[in-house]
Amino acid sequence: MVRQIQKAAVIGSGVMGSGIAAHLANIGIPSILLDIVPKELSEQEKAKGLSLEDKAVRNRLSASAIQKLFKQKPAPLSTKENAALIEAGNLEDDLSRLQEVDWIIEVVVENLDVKKQVFAQVEQHRKEGSIVSSNTSGISIEAMVEGRSEEFKRNFLGTHFFNPPRYLKLLEVIPTSHTDEKVVDFMKEFGENTLGKGVVLAKDTPNFIANRIGTYGLLVTVQEMLKGNYTVGEVDSVTGPLIGRPKSATFRTLDVVGLDTFIHVAKNVYDQVDGEEQAVFDVPDFMLQMRDKGWLGSKSGQGFFRKEGKAILELNPSTMEYQERGKLKASSVEMAKQEKGSSNKMKALVYANDRAGELLWSILSPVLLYSARLHGEIADDIVSIDRAMKWGFGWEKGPFETWDEIGIERSVSRLKEEGKAVPEWIEEMLSQGHTAFYKEEEGDLFYYHNGTYSLVEENEKAINLKCWKKKNGVIKKNTGASLIDMGDGVALLEFHSPSNAIGMDIIQIINFAVDEVSKNYKGLVIGNQGKNFCVGANLGMILMEAQDDNVFEIEMVVKQFQQAMMRLKYSSFPVVAAPFGMTLGGGAEVCLPADHIQASPETYMGLVEVGVGLIPGGGGNKELYLNYLNSLPKGVDFDLQKVANSVFEMIAMAKVSTSAAEARDNHFLTSADAISSNGDHQLHDAKQAVLHLSQNYKAPVKRKVPVVGETGYATLLLGAQTMFHSGFISEHDLKIARKLAYVIAGGKVPFGTEVDEEYLLKLEREAFLSLVQEPKSQMRMQHMLVKGKPLRN
Repeated sequence: MVRQIQKAAVIGSGVMGSGIAAHLANIGIPSILLDIVPKELSEQEKAKGLSLEDKAVRNRLSASAIQKLFKQKPAPLSTKENAALIEAGNLEDDLSRLQEVDWIIEVVVENLDVKKQVFAQVEQHRKEGSIVSSNTSGISIEAMVEGRSEEFKRNFLGTHFFNPPRYLKLLEVIPTSHTDEKVVDFMKEFGENTLGKGVVLAKDTPNFIANRIGTYGLLVTVQEMLKGNYTVGEVDSVTGPLIGRPKSATFRTLDVVGLDTFIHVAKNVYDQVDGEEQAVFDVPDFMLQMRDKGWLGSKSGQGFFRKEGKAILELNPSTMEYQERGKLKASSVEMAKQEKGSSNKMKALVYANDRAGELLWSILSPVLLYSARLHGEIADDIVSIDRAMKWGFGWEKGPFETWDEIGIERSVSRLKEEGKAVPEWIEEMLSQGHTAFYKEEEGDLFYYHNGTYSLVEENEKAINLKCWKKKNGVIKKNTGASLIDMGDGVALLEFHSPSNAIGMDIIQIINFAVDEVSKNYKGLVIGNQGKNFCVGANLGMILMEAQDDNVFEIEMVVKQFQQAMMRLKYSSFPVVAAPFGMTLGGGAEVCLPADHIQASPETYMGLVEVGVGLIPGGGGNKELYLNYLNSLPKGVDFDLQKVANSVFEMIAMAKVSTSAAEARDNHFLTSADAISSNGDHQLHDAKQAVLHLSQNYKAPVKRKVPVVGETGYATLLLGAQTMFHSGFISEHDLKIARKLAYVIAGGKVPFGTEVDEEYLLKLEREAFLSLVQEPKSQMRMQHMLVKGKPLRN
């Protein structure tokens, strides 16, 4: 049987249910969103003269949930149009429509009896062979299917998404003893390749993997805070990025999750364990008081933190009053910030003999021990546990990877000195001379398992550049970029400068790549695995040269960047760009000339130079304009002024897409470009795109570009001048707008004149150089570098 999921049904339209439906819509899978039928009319429904029998009333809950998707932040939908793929329904009128779907996902209230009732109804209406799953965060999957048929049980399992489903990578797949292995294999493959998730197989235990360890860690932190008289702010200042955790650290995370939700998850484990473990899951009284007061976090306006004006206050658990937020100051924190490498940083923190070191050891060591004790109980291997914590809770390193960083032998010795029991399997590991949970050999990663080391298995589509380079080396590299052989005749240009910002080093490697690939390869991928694809040009370098009046130097860099982009565009081989994350300014300009863009779903692309007092200088104005022109139907008359207006507005407003789908709407991507469902597979997909294009590749032919000229320039400026006279923009904003309008319009030529690309690049370069010398533009650049946000002057 060849399985496919072409349509789904989501039962339960709360935040999680509607979020799952939105995620399905984002990848093109339509769904029916079902919820209960309301028993009473709302005031609005009464005013409209509706009755309880009207469809609008009966579908109210699911229809309302779909509408809320447009207002939620972060946005569940990658583009608003995707909402059309979600159909509202209810659990009385539409159960028969379960026959239409291939996957039914239950996301109702966390109550076993309610879930069993839902599945009893589902069984009466689903088609044979359809997969049924529960998104429960901790109720026994096995218990849910008691009383169901054998065929139902074979096709049933847990699929635990993390909230918000669009953004969090983890999907825990939890089979029962009855689940068909082929169903498990299919859902794992479907989860990775289609849903774009990091899939971890979990066992049917309380809260599965990530919530079990994550909740334990959060509660240990709260208890150690109370025990050591630390403040909420002090704890958050050292439990975030400093130790490889998200910026939300501990208490801001709890505010985002919602205290009511967190307490429910904690109670779920508390009710199913005993002894010391149960004591940890016993939520402190002050948190129960917070819940009773409605201080639930972000959704209620206050929790562990409360905003008053511009000030953010922290809760004092002893007085239950809010006070000024503090930070933990310790010598180890300052030392750790100077350390290179996360292992050195973690050792400097965890083993420090000061308040920061004492706190971090007291909250990290119990989590490491707890994870080790649960090994085999919640998952079959340490890799699954580490991945679950990274993908579900945003940790940079999982517990066993963290343990390797601080040193197993040293930490075990200290744990024993403190009278802590170390799991027997770790004692055995050390007695065999194995002093790390992971080890690397010739570019392959192995993990400790049952007395030996096993290869860490990866989806064949997931290319790890770090390991790949260790195995295969590089063709050429400098401080900013490397050229790598990807195999099968495809080369990869990888940026690795700070923030992947573009400077002369990257431009040099681009030029080398064009020469090398034209001789020895089928094509080129431009991609990397940094935090972001590229945040733009090296702004610090530009500002320094501008302040020293080295205009000639800046002109040379800008001209070389433009020429490098033209070489990529008109090379004899296909070029595929693989953007992800922030792809701004020069980063977008690298992508636009490519033959094909293979984007990650979360690609935030825009030409944002006006925010630092400049305009795009690497050909971005021209390329975006061409994308707009090329999107128009062939042989049909079009309004050239409208095209110019749209491009001008996009760049002048520094619009950045909120997804790859929106980048396509904004014409940074064309209809022929593609989006990889799973960001981990992006480089593989980009390589396949190069191989496909290379089969009958012909370099593009240069052609003239029609522009709106002088009359169009005047039209472009109308809106900016109106905004200036109304006080919405400053005089310097207007100056930037004039320069940008002149470039987009094509200078002082008649409307409809066809010009070549070099002419447009010259206009762009001149405008860029003019603005970079402006003191107010330099002030904007300085402000961005220091403050990280635009200055309006």
